[in-house]
Amino acid sequence: MAASANESPLVPARLEPAGFGPRLAALMIDWLLCLLIASLYASPFEKAWPAVLVLVVANTFFIGLFGQTPGMRLLRIRCAAYPGGGPLGLVRGLIRAVLLGLFIPAMIMDSQGRGVHDRVAHSIVATLPRG
Repeated sequence: MAASANESPLVPARLEPAGFGPRLAALMIDWLLCLLIASLYASPFEKAWPAVLVLVVANTFFIGLFGQTPGMRLLRIRCAAYPGGGPLGLVRGLIRAVLLGLFIPAMIMDSQGRGVHDRVAHSIVATLPRG
């Protein structure tokens, strides 16, 4: 059966934006994991940048390739290309991660809850369907 002109088999019917609470909780889980990893080679009490670097690398890898960080997976949310819904890829994942590491762009949101880092990377954090 062929798809009509208005339907695309690659585009999900609807991406439901994730709320601020789940997004923040997922980021806090990921941040704690990054602090633990970074503390293996640098004290987070002396230098903050190693944990931020781990966050950028981890977000680039996990979001770019899998669409979810460990924290996002626990909270059943994912990051997808906007508006298509497909995978972000490593380049757009890196752009998003660097801006997320700056923190301020993540706090400037539009009506869909997309921060500056999401708008620049053409991404959206969406809830996963139940089931």
